[in-house]
Amino acid sequence: MSDNFTSLEVCAGAGGQALGLENAGFNHEGLVEIDNCCCKTLRLNRPSWNVVEGDISEFDGTPFKGVDLLAGGLPCPPFSVAGKQLGKEDERNLFPQAIRLVDEIRPKTVMIENVRGILGAVFSDYRKWIAGQLRKLDYKTDWHLLNASDFGVPQLRPRVVFVAIKKENAENFSWPTTSGQTPPTVGEALFDLMKEKKWKGAKDWKKQAGEIAPTIVGGSKKHGGPDLGPTRAKKAWATLGVDGHGVWDEPPGPDFIGMPRLTVRMVARLQGFPDNWLFSGKKTPAYRQVGNAFPPPVARALAENLKACLTTCKVVPLRAVG
Repeated sequence: MSDNFTSLEVCAGAGGQALGLENAGFNHEGLVEIDNCCCKTLRLNRPSWNVVEGDISEFDGTPFKGVDLLAGGLPCPPFSVAGKQLGKEDERNLFPQAIRLVDEIRPKTVMIENVRGILGAVFSDYRKWIAGQLRKLDYKTDWHLLNASDFGVPQLRPRVVFVAIKKENAENFSWPTTSGQTPPTVGEALFDLMKEKKWKGAKDWKKQAGEIAPTIVGGSKKHGGPDLGPTRAKKAWATLGVDGHGVWDEPPGPDFIGMPRLTVRMVARLQGFPDNWLFSGKKTPAYRQVGNAFPPPVARALAENLKACLTTCKVVPLRAVG
C-alpha cells in the first residue's frame, strides 16, 4: 500500500482533529465546516488546504470516493448530558448525514468524535441503529471512550470515538491506550505564559496549579461571553488558582493580585494545540473554537492506529458492536 494516506473531514471546526491527522501522515483532500470563523482559522494556518465552507447536509461526497479516512467531530448537543439529550430527534444530529457520506464515499475507515453522553443507556438503540446501517455497507464498527490526559494533554477530557472499518481490514485495528507521556500540570504547562508580563505571583501560582485541568468547554453561540464552564467547573478551576468566570486578552501584569484568568492561547495549549496554531476572530469566537476542539494529540494517536490497520500490521482484533 502507498504511504500516501488521504482523508476527508466534516465538521472540521478549528482544526484540532485535522492537525492530528496531518501529524499522523494523512493528506487532507477536503475539510467541510459551516462556521465562517473556523474556516478562516483553517485557511489562516493551512492556506493549501481545500476548505469547503457549508452545511454537510448539502455536501456531495462522491468526488471524494475511496479516500482512506472519513473523519469528523459531529455536533455534541444532541447527546450531551448538559443538554436535553434529544438524540436522533435533535435537528443538530448529523449521524444520518455521516452515514449518507459513508455510502457515497465508501472510505476504507471512518472516525467520528463525540461526547461521553452518547454511550449512555438512553442511546443504546440508536448506537445499534448506526452500527446496523454501516453493517449493510460492509463495515465493522466500535465505540470507545478515550481520555486526553492519557495522550499527554493536560486536561481531564473524556471523549467518545466511533470507528467503522471495511470488513477486510477490521481485524487489524486496535484502540490506542496511551502515548506513554505523563501530562504536565496546569502550572507546568502555562507557567511561561503566566509570567510573560513579569507577574510577581507566577511562581506561587504554578505551585497551586498542581493538577491537570478540568474539561474545557466551548459553549454555544446562544451563550454570552467566554467562560470556563458551569459553577462546578469554575470551582474546580478555582482550586488551581484560576478564575473561570471569563477569559483575558493578555496575561497578568507585574503587580496583579488575585486569581488570574486564562487567555485563549493558554486554553489552546491545554487542548494540545501548538503555540503556532492561530485562531481567527475576536476573543469570544476564538475561545469557542478552542473549547470545542478535539485535542490534536488524541486525534494523532487514533489516526496512527488506523494507518497501522490499513497497512495490515497485526494487532488486536476489532470488536463488532450491535
